[in-house]
Amino acid sequence: TVTKDGLVIMASETGVLEIAPENVERKGRLQPGRMFLVDTRQGRIVDDDEIKAELCARKPYQAWLQRMLLELDDLPASREDGRLSLTGEALAARQRLFGYSMEDLKITLAPMGSQGAEPTGSMGNDAPLAVLSERPRLFFDYFHQLFAQVTNPPLDAIREELVTSLQTYVGQRGNLLDEGPEQCGVLRLAQPILNENELIRIRDAEKGVVRSAVLPTVFDVAGDGPALQQALDALCKEAEKAVTQGRSFLILSDRAADSAHAPIPSLLALSAVHQHLVRRQLRTHVALVADAGDAREVHHSAALIGFGADAVCPYLALATLRDLCARKLYLEDDPEEACAHYVKAVGKGLLKVMSKMGISTLQSYCGAQIFEIVGVNSEVTQRYFTGTVSRVEGVGLAQIAEEARRNHASFLGFGVSGGMDLPPGGVYQWRRDGEAHLYNPATIALLQQAVRQNDRELFDKYVATLCGEQANLFTLRGLFRFKKASQPVPLDEVEPWTAIVKRFKTGAMSYGSISRQAHETLAIAMNRIGGSSNSGEGGEAPERFRPDAAGNWRISQIKQVASGRFGVTSHYLVNARELQIKMAQGAKPGEGGQLPAEKVYPWIAATRFSTPYVQLISPPPHHDIYSIEDLAQLIHDLKNANPDARISVKLVSEAGVGTIAAGVAKGKADLILISGWDGGTGASPMTSVKHAGLPWELGLAEAQQTLLANKLRDRVRLECDGKLMCGRDVAVACLLGAEEFGFATAPLVTMGCVMMRVCHLN
Repeated sequence: TVTKDGLVIMASETGVLEIAPENVERKGRLQPGRMFLVDTRQGRIVDDDEIKAELCARKPYQAWLQRMLLELDDLPASREDGRLSLTGEALAARQRLFGYSMEDLKITLAPMGSQGAEPTGSMGNDAPLAVLSERPRLFFDYFHQLFAQVTNPPLDAIREELVTSLQTYVGQRGNLLDEGPEQCGVLRLAQPILNENELIRIRDAEKGVVRSAVLPTVFDVAGDGPALQQALDALCKEAEKAVTQGRSFLILSDRAADSAHAPIPSLLALSAVHQHLVRRQLRTHVALVADAGDAREVHHSAALIGFGADAVCPYLALATLRDLCARKLYLEDDPEEACAHYVKAVGKGLLKVMSKMGISTLQSYCGAQIFEIVGVNSEVTQRYFTGTVSRVEGVGLAQIAEEARRNHASFLGFGVSGGMDLPPGGVYQWRRDGEAHLYNPATIALLQQAVRQNDRELFDKYVATLCGEQANLFTLRGLFRFKKASQPVPLDEVEPWTAIVKRFKTGAMSYGSISRQAHETLAIAMNRIGGSSNSGEGGEAPERFRPDAAGNWRISQIKQVASGRFGVTSHYLVNARELQIKMAQGAKPGEGGQLPAEKVYPWIAATRFSTPYVQLISPPPHHDIYSIEDLAQLIHDLKNANPDARISVKLVSEAGVGTIAAGVAKGKADLILISGWDGGTGASPMTSVKHAGLPWELGLAEAQQTLLANKLRDRVRLECDGKLMCGRDVAVACLLGAEEFGFATAPLVTMGCVMMRVCHLN
């Protein structure tokens, strides 16, 4: 706001100072990409166009760029074909070396190669944390993506695509403060995923500023942890030597793996070099390119770029796609077209991962380390991933080397032809010889039989299978052991079950993601026992606000208000005991809800006030919430809409969620829900299901302690959800601070869900 008497006011929102309307000369807002300059010497406001015109005319920037800037096409094409020529047994052996499974081929690569988009999954994650798994897991699985919620909102990568970019400039960057033609001597990449022939162009080029060195990232597999340590030390020294000799591109390649040498996990090798060059103040002198056999998912490329890679060549994933097309296994596309689709899919996935954190350009994401490590020891973290959040100890170089050795042994022992000889995987869907899952045929059958027969013995068996002392360890809470009291409290002094269940809720599952029958069954059941069901973000039919002909109450006592505002009306809001503002969801934090077009039937579209058979995607941010103050305004509005309802805010566990919870408490919310990363979903990108967010044990404990430290704990109640499977899980959540508890997957299984994990396919 600019007043007629020369006062300029800039603030995060209007109304900070009271100014008489007749005294306002002009007002507006600072738009993205525009500048606002008050020149106090000249006593005037300098316009955005004038600022940029003056800056652009200072030096001949355009001429410098035309003379110095390089494109990939400017580099000479190599006569060598860089594509991996392996097929059949040889390719399958290589796949085993890098931990490939049939799931990687069918569920990850095939959809990316055919559709040009990352695969979608459902029902959340119930496999163990990587550090607790008994099977070799990729090193990428120890890294969990962080995301923005409330104070720093995620970016709407669909609506705001105009401000997003995967373009990056790589090479020697020089002094940031210098302005000269040599600063423009870099290579421009339209996007960071390279195919093999593009990588070879960079490798073989000796044109201008592009001078490359290839560094092998392998270690002596017989030497275990010490050999891995020596290989990393030698790699860092070689990288430093290459940079001081004037090399502007370092290609870290694991293609040299053979019968005696195992590949170093590409993320470990890449970050080790990145951190070493940072410590030596050489990082801006060189571009790092990961030539990685283990990179295949969007998360893998995101992690490599997030820890310093300027570009990634997933050569084995591309070779696998060509082989699938040649054998017509899951794919019948042209091989090179499938590879182009894959590169496009990874690019789109990278934009989504970046947007979760509110980042719009790849240059801002590169080296930003926006991850939390779960289950890697502090020695490895501090040395090779310096500055990355890590609150849970775990594997060291010895265990990392052992996992690489197990894959290497599988590679050496490979002898049967055909892709079907790869292990089944079982990370996404349960397989008999695959990764363990909390929900498997045995536990599903026990739970369903126990509730249908009302059989306490069967239920105790189900609980013992999941939560007993000898049960498989899947979660952090599985590592906890209760301290027994010296004097137990008599059972008749304990709160009765009829009072405890009033603290229980079913999770936010929208009408449309599940059927009308399932949605109403949940509501009737929770109303009968005094608990609450949650409508989810898909609205609710008004006829459910009164009893049906049999006298059953089908109303969801919790009504959710999400970013898409589907089905939200005044009538909807007043028919609730609790109104929940969904800021994030455990299975896909930093993203909005997603309902595939084939599930938007006319009756579902009518409830949501949308168009039938048109895909519905809620924006990642609420477009009216960009600060705690904005959230407080919505809380205020909802309290005016329904003064009798409690207002809750749904957050997802991550480092720093305690600070956000404190802000939400100050915004006058009545309840804060901390969701775990393993929560369920009707449809979500696989990258988010498996790699985004943190266990609720970490987030709940942090929220509890932060609220206590700020003397805010008595203002709000805390709720927790995310794969609560039995009474023990509830007790652990209670001890960490929760007063209310949400269940979603378990109620669906009791109703008859068999966990095929294909909800997104309708």
